[in-house]
Amino acid sequence: MSEMRKKLIVGNWKMNLNVHEASLYIHQLNEKIQGHHNVEVVVAPTLLALQPISLQLDRRKFKLAAQNFYWRDHGAYTGEVSASQLRGLVDYAIVGHSERRHVFHEHQKEIRSKVQAALRNNIKPIICIGETAHEKAAGEALDVLHDQLLAGLANVTSDEMANVTIAYEPVWALSNGSNFAEHAVPTPDDLKKAVKAIRSQIEHLYGQKASKEVRVLYGGSTNSSNAASFLSVDGVDGLLIGGASLKHHEFTAIVEIAHESGEK
Repeated sequence: MSEMRKKLIVGNWKMNLNVHEASLYIHQLNEKIQGHHNVEVVVAPTLLALQPISLQLDRRKFKLAAQNFYWRDHGAYTGEVSASQLRGLVDYAIVGHSERRHVFHEHQKEIRSKVQAALRNNIKPIICIGETAHEKAAGEALDVLHDQLLAGLANVTSDEMANVTIAYEPVWALSNGSNFAEHAVPTPDDLKKAVKAIRSQIEHLYGQKASKEVRVLYGGSTNSSNAASFLSVDGVDGLLIGGASLKHHEFTAIVEIAHESGEK
């Protein structure tokens, strides 16, 4: 099933690299990363770096993503940037990232509104869902995924599902300096169960075709040493990468691993 979907590798730079550093880094990636027909590579720099990087990166190799945006298209919202302002600049936008949920306390309603805003502005949302360590210990992981997925997709139509990506990102597996992380990774069996539950719910909501075609990513403590094992799990179509995306040798290696996994 998964070999039919192009692998998607997303590098989330988070709040790292100023404009000059980002320019130097994308230059390195332009030189190091090879374009592959079976891998889509996306980078998500900080907001300040989006515009200059859009003029610098090789669009044959990379696409751009926004890390965040406000769900209204315009208005008196000092300090915010809307999806309509990002339209034409980015291809993707990360929505519902665990740091937005747990550090900035974004609620399900806001995340749902952001998904809608992205879609109406021709931006593909990458909807992040995942349980905390407490929820996992309480045996509530699949219930949490169900609730977060249902909320994020509440107003998404069947036609729009073609432009939606789901990223399974267990909060307890994040290791990039988050004070709520435990630096662990899910077992292949745990990951397979989560991805199966995600696809099962999408099938329930949108049918078998959507369930088979939607891309599901894994995010959490991913690097070149474990990328192959995550990508080998049935139903996993790519990776949402944090810290490792800031090291050109690591990110390049992961892209090559994705290419090789897609050839099998």
